[in-house]
Amino acid sequence: MADNSALTSTTGSTSLADSSIFDSKVPETSKDNLFIGSTSCVEEEMPQIETRVILVQEAGKQEELIKALKTIKIMEVPVIKIKESCPGKSDEKLIKSIVNMEIKVPFVKMESVEEFKSLDSPEFENVFIVMDFQDSVFNELYKADCRVIGPPVVLNCAENGEPLPFSCRPLYCTSMMNLVLCFTGFRKKEELVRLVTLVHHMGGVIRKDFNSKVTHLVANCTQGEKFRVAVSLGTPIMKPEWIYKAWERRNEQDFCASVDDFRNEFKVPPFQDCILSFLGFSDEEKTNMEEMTKMQGGNCLPVGDERCTHLIVEENIVKELPFEPSKKLYVVKQEWFWGSIQMDARAGETMYLYEKANTPELKKSVSLLSLNTPNSNRKRRRLKETLAQLSREADLSPFPPQTPKSCTKSSKNSTPIPSKQSARWQVAKELYQTESNYVNILATIIQLFQVPLEEEGQRGGPILAPEEIKTIFGSIPDIFDVHTKIKDDLEDLIVNWDESKSIGDIFLKYSKDLVKIYPPFVNFFEMSKETIIKCEKQKPRFHAFLKINQAKPECGRQSLVELLIRPVQRLPSVVLLLNDLKKHTSEENPDKSTLEKAIGSLKEVMTHINEDKRKTEAQKQIFDVVYEVDGCPANLLSSHRSLVQRVETISLGEHPCDRGEQVTLFLFNDCLEIARKRHKVIGTFRSPHGQTRPPASLKHIHLMPLSQIKKVLDIRETEDCHNAFALLVRPPTEQANVLLSFQMTSEELPKENWLKMLCRHVANTICKADAENLIYTADPESFEVNTKDMDSTLSRASRAIKKTSKKVTRAFSFSKTPKRALRRALMASQSSAEGRSPSSNEKHVMSRLASTSSLAGIPSPSLVSLPAFFERRSHTLSRSTTHLI
Repeated sequence: MADNSALTSTTGSTSLADSSIFDSKVPETSKDNLFIGSTSCVEEEMPQIETRVILVQEAGKQEELIKALKTIKIMEVPVIKIKESCPGKSDEKLIKSIVNMEIKVPFVKMESVEEFKSLDSPEFENVFIVMDFQDSVFNELYKADCRVIGPPVVLNCAENGEPLPFSCRPLYCTSMMNLVLCFTGFRKKEELVRLVTLVHHMGGVIRKDFNSKVTHLVANCTQGEKFRVAVSLGTPIMKPEWIYKAWERRNEQDFCASVDDFRNEFKVPPFQDCILSFLGFSDEEKTNMEEMTKMQGGNCLPVGDERCTHLIVEENIVKELPFEPSKKLYVVKQEWFWGSIQMDARAGETMYLYEKANTPELKKSVSLLSLNTPNSNRKRRRLKETLAQLSREADLSPFPPQTPKSCTKSSKNSTPIPSKQSARWQVAKELYQTESNYVNILATIIQLFQVPLEEEGQRGGPILAPEEIKTIFGSIPDIFDVHTKIKDDLEDLIVNWDESKSIGDIFLKYSKDLVKIYPPFVNFFEMSKETIIKCEKQKPRFHAFLKINQAKPECGRQSLVELLIRPVQRLPSVVLLLNDLKKHTSEENPDKSTLEKAIGSLKEVMTHINEDKRKTEAQKQIFDVVYEVDGCPANLLSSHRSLVQRVETISLGEHPCDRGEQVTLFLFNDCLEIARKRHKVIGTFRSPHGQTRPPASLKHIHLMPLSQIKKVLDIRETEDCHNAFALLVRPPTEQANVLLSFQMTSEELPKENWLKMLCRHVANTICKADAENLIYTADPESFEVNTKDMDSTLSRASRAIKKTSKKVTRAFSFSKTPKRALRRALMASQSSAEGRSPSSNEKHVMSRLASTSSLAGIPSPSLVSLPAFFERRSHTLSRSTTHLI
């Protein structure tokens, strides 16, 4: 016995019992902490009671179960101690704890209920293992208040090395262990009893009243106080099917009903039991919202249908309802709709009820601005005052009137107005106001969008993945920090205005910071926009999140994409304002030259941004080539390399591939990638983030350094030869030149421009100034170049027959040997011929095997010999043809 002692008073008593009968009276304590009585309490030794396991009927025939029981030596047993009252007190107190007791008696088997009487003895603490919790034997044991467990409990304990657990109720499995459930909306008592029983059999706990300890609410409707509290606390709200499906998987050992993948299948959707109608929305918006409604478990009906439970109103358009709504109909703003989707639960309607617009001030201002105003001096004066007031409000806050407190500092003073407003001061004030508005926009992006998306513990789980959030917002916080400092400096200058104060120094001060923070954002703005659009389509909660925020006054009804484009536009607008400021600055003012420097500095920043963006786009183009060309060498990716031009051609000779093949030439600044069109495209590329790319449409042939191109041949135009050119190539490992001839099929790029561009980059690569000398004009007959009938039906049929014959030749070639077999043979020959130098044939095999090695062991494709490659191809083809004959 692991722990055979308990605390008691001098008049107290201790016993072993099923603590379920004391659940309502006994304070729960942990297994390690028993009640510590007064100083009069002394330790009393518990009576020795043997523990044993009884296998009932079919359970005794399970070999796996018997094997598991042999490894379990300990069982949890409840200890109940009754402490009698102290002198002068009449209250009694029950203390419950659990101790580990050794299983000394081997397990026994029971075939019938009649054997139970002989096994029932106060000297033993019995636990019965039953295969089926619905047969008559189980019912008899349950009525007798016996401890009953299922086989999954035993198997789990044996696997994890744990003692048999104690449960005051029959326990079949532990798939709902540590879960606390509460029920709402059930009218039929039989259904509720059935669900509660299954939860108990899976180790779950039931609470009648909803409190903070409840982990899941099982709801049969989307109304009621419990439902509202669960929504506010973020407690998962489940369908009854969740319990039934979990019970179906009760025999799976590692199954847990609370795992997200399983639980999310049975969550109550936001619009369950709801029938919605929409008023005031455009046809496109209405269609989108109806689709979202059906996706979230609801239904839609036309406006005015008596079966509708909710009327969603566009409060900015609808000023009055077309009918008198019934008391049962919820008339709510669109924020309720999007908020429910974002929370992944039906939001409370009381916070979003629609109210008629009844603002006399608005009517008054509209009447003042009416075009039909009588020709009255007094009314004209009032109109003029109203327009002036609107103008002043626009000047004070042309964009979001509210700024998140955590992102902005309060202004030190209101902007002073000099007695004589100079043109320079007016421009400076406009510069400060636009900078302040820009900072407000950045603060809105951060506080309204980025921070909520990054918060942990969101209702319904994270809306976006961390990498998606990083892609969308990028360096916005860094931009915000720098421009906040610029705004503060401008504010100090405006508050303490003097014509001699330098505004140019402020922008010169932060020019280096602007160079650092803007390129990362501007370069990836398109990717950021694409990520927003993609996530909005694929993730309804993110779409709802954007809709809710767009309706808030801080956003000015602008979308997140529209707000994020502001950093792209800001620096050019600052340059324009500084130019305007320079115009209104006198020549003797020292800020004149400083402003010129500041403008030049900002232009350098924009130039750097454009150059950096160009490099980023160039790198992206190289990645696109790698993804498009199957088998493209990895060393094509280089920081100094950029894509110059792509040309579509047709091969006119036997090299680099068969005549008539469609060949794509990718000209880089230092090399030429040659790829042909794939005859068969299979599969797609999936990135680690789940993005699917289209399959590669091209097949890699050769990556050739431009230094290997010795001459560029411009083939003269004739009736039989049109738009053709050739490259005279000499690889460093070969003595003879190789001629590669092509016909251009690209109509956008003239052949002359393409050849000049190619020669210029070849000259740059070999450090030669006279690029024109690389071009030679040649007759097609001298190089046997002919484009006649390249697109004829007979020519295409001939090429198809040629390809088919090659496939048949390869398929029926008996000389093919598996590469693994070759490798094993080579290793065997090397081990048997110790000290012997390899023969020429072995060298050839070794070289062929080396071509199948990993990428790390492959030499640069720039060193691959074109003639050798083509010779091997021809040799293999002729050898296969010989075997076929």
